[in-house]
Amino acid sequence: MLRGRAWGVAAWTLAATLPLAFLALFFLWPVVSLVATGFVDDGRFDPSGIPEVFGAQRTWRVVGQTLTQAGLATLLSLALGLPAAHVLYRLDFPGRSMLHGLLTVPFVLPTVVVGIAFSALLGPGGPLERLGLERSPGAIVAALAFFNVTVVARTVGGFWARLDDSAEMAARVMGAGRLRAWVTVTLPALAPAIASAASLVFLFSATSFGIVLILGGREFSNVETEIYRLTVQFLDLRGAAVLSLAQFAIVGAALAVSARLRRSGERAVRLRDDRDRARRPGPGDVPALIVFAATALLLHAAPILALVLRSLRDREGRWTVANYVALVDPPAELPLDDSVLSAIWLSFRIALVAALMSMVLGVLIALVLSRRPASRALRRGMALFDGLVMLPLGVSAVTLGFGLLLTMNRPLGIGFDLRTSLVLIPVAQALVALPLVVRTLLPVLRGIDQQLRFAAATLGASPLAVLRTVDLPMLGRSAGLALGFAFAVSLGEFGATSFLVRPGAQTLPVAVAELIGRQAPGSYGAGLAGAVVLAAFAAAVMLAAERLRPDGAKVEF
Repeated sequence: MLRGRAWGVAAWTLAATLPLAFLALFFLWPVVSLVATGFVDDGRFDPSGIPEVFGAQRTWRVVGQTLTQAGLATLLSLALGLPAAHVLYRLDFPGRSMLHGLLTVPFVLPTVVVGIAFSALLGPGGPLERLGLERSPGAIVAALAFFNVTVVARTVGGFWARLDDSAEMAARVMGAGRLRAWVTVTLPALAPAIASAASLVFLFSATSFGIVLILGGREFSNVETEIYRLTVQFLDLRGAAVLSLAQFAIVGAALAVSARLRRSGERAVRLRDDRDRARRPGPGDVPALIVFAATALLLHAAPILALVLRSLRDREGRWTVANYVALVDPPAELPLDDSVLSAIWLSFRIALVAALMSMVLGVLIALVLSRRPASRALRRGMALFDGLVMLPLGVSAVTLGFGLLLTMNRPLGIGFDLRTSLVLIPVAQALVALPLVVRTLLPVLRGIDQQLRFAAATLGASPLAVLRTVDLPMLGRSAGLALGFAFAVSLGEFGATSFLVRPGAQTLPVAVAELIGRQAPGSYGAGLAGAVVLAAFAAAVMLAAERLRPDGAKVEF
């Protein structure tokens, strides 16, 4: 028995150590090294860059724009996401399962695709060109909400679906109207989930890169794009390091608020009925249905439709498939080292490796975090571990990519320079996908009745046998959903990958951005076609993965 317990302790220690080592080597070291580089001058610590950077008027303008864009995007996402949560999680109607899957697609679409889609909708030649919103804060906020309505709907909807509505019904029996009963009873009960969703939306919006780069340019930069500008255009590591610290403060505050509110939400859920209380729509649901339909059509469908239609027209406005032909046989004037088919094949291989890496690490992390240790010190350690795992979701992908370039020159005595190969690309993509994998698997493992584990152990099963017979079989189809998330996110990752690609080995998002940004004839049209292809692949992968989602399963952001 003692030998089995020792092996169990060793196995759990290894399960926690491997992900920690991966995060320390490929995330903490590069990020900390980049920041430290900005504060070291001739081998000595030099903090003079802090007053220098924060004394510049542009710095405060960029920080203000970051907070404003993130704040407005959060408000818009809440305003549109709450009706979506009500429709998809509280109402029962034909096609609800399909809409659940479609709702996930916007969240995993590559930022390059969404930025180009809104540019096709609002820019020159677009159906809404007359509004003059192509390079404006309004376009940025709308594009950020495009992603984050899903976060609000899934976070709040999963919570809302489990609420016992008896208190609201009692308020209505006592004379309260439908709206008043919802505001006074249901809304306070949803407050933890709403606040948690808001903090996450703010986090994702404040660290957005591709959207602001495409739709904002230099005029409406945020901290993320400013870090990119300082490092790539000016090699100003000191300024980038100071801005990275400011971004860390924003990310840390958002993650702390999110974790605290998520824990309070979990405690509230355990007091409620866990049955699905979806009902048929009634007259009182018409406003929510109208807002949901308008969101799906105007915010989500319209930009993608505009992107598809624009990709089928030439510069003179004539219908053509030449843009798609150029992806297979690119003209000499296009800024591509090879055909887009080669970029697609490379992206698929790299995304698959990244998804498998994130799955292995994510399963280990989820297993560790699903334990309920009696020791207070262990519980605090697991909370810190959980926060560390979530950090790659909020830390600048630009900072991560540039940090990897700084540190991966024969790291730990390895005999070759990792920067000259493609190895670092799946590593960076796995880091980005890892938090989503953990948040997909963790609710399933936390939902396992602890008595099952106790019963197996009482019957003589070792800790590893309990793991093999109880925990791993319960993951089941949720593992397929997590793999789909990881693959789709890796396929569309752009921020860190743009630093790590090598000449002649472009991934599809980088190739699309290169095409859109050049003035060569036919380059923009080919970029639109490439964006359509990239969106189609990401959507197909996510819809296939959603079919594996068990009933009631959710992503615990």
